[in-house]
Amino acid sequence: MVLTAESRLQFTPDLNICRILNGMWQVSGAHGRINPTAAIHAMFKYVDAGFTTWDLADHYGPAEDLIGEFRRQFIATRGKEALANIQAFTKWVPRPGKMTKKLVEENINISLRRMDVESLDLMQFHWWEYRDPNYLDALRYMAELQTEGKIKHLALTNFDTEHLKIITEAGIKIVSNQVQFSLVDRRPEVNMIQFCQQHDIKLFTYGSVCGGLLSEKYLGKTELRAFDLGTVSLKKYKNMVDNWGGWQLFQELLSTLKKIADKHGVSISNVAVRYVLEKPSVGGVIVGARLGLSEHLEDNAKVFSFSLDAEDVNLIDAVSRQSRDLYQVIGDCGDEYRK
Repeated sequence: MVLTAESRLQFTPDLNICRILNGMWQVSGAHGRINPTAAIHAMFKYVDAGFTTWDLADHYGPAEDLIGEFRRQFIATRGKEALANIQAFTKWVPRPGKMTKKLVEENINISLRRMDVESLDLMQFHWWEYRDPNYLDALRYMAELQTEGKIKHLALTNFDTEHLKIITEAGIKIVSNQVQFSLVDRRPEVNMIQFCQQHDIKLFTYGSVCGGLLSEKYLGKTELRAFDLGTVSLKKYKNMVDNWGGWQLFQELLSTLKKIADKHGVSISNVAVRYVLEKPSVGGVIVGARLGLSEHLEDNAKVFSFSLDAEDVNLIDAVSRQSRDLYQVIGDCGDEYRK
């Protein structure tokens, strides 16, 4: 298995990334226990297969520590120069409140130490409470740390278009925003994509396979009940499906995706990811990696083996038109975390 050149993106002048990012939320503990030794072993397999880009956060359990240990083992076996081919994007999710340079720097230093890096490739900042404007101070201090070399690039997680605009107009250079985006949740298509196109901001998307719901596994299945939802992801995205249009319409979507997938010789999940990847401003799709438990490397690689044609998109849109408008139900990107 060799990923095609199309799997890569020159995200910034110094970062060439894989357009499928390995999501490390799954190591946070909410998806079952992860064996660190098995996880590190799996990380070597991901990188060797071409999946070189990792998405993590300060609050994803041992995610930052796993990156640090992986880097040390990678240097020991491959040499320090080989690290240039690996990218690790973390997040800082502070409690709202007064921000000082000391507080911001202390938290950035924790991530630097845990990940065993001199400079963070990408710091993706999240803020829960827009009514507290201290997020601008936090970002200004992070911009200072960027100038000092502790952060290479500044980014956001789950900011809506209105506040992304406020940050941009404050003169803070943002290179990406991480948002939920899938065939069920198409809210970024309303305002976010257009704004990002205008300001050269990339989107990294999560939830694009709805925690695994957008797959053959659930095609033709009766509606999942509470005790069927064994992971945090399944609970979260089943709730999203309910808001979007319910299980019956979701089955219609899966049937449609199955037809498209069979036409291209790929899986339903491949079609779901491909749809999002082909949207303007989308830099990459984050696909959860249950390290050491289940690997989908061969299947994920197929995302880069085909393109959706106009007929495929029309079939998908015909189902979407029957759904509720999640922008009206929930609000803009990230608003589900602020209700």
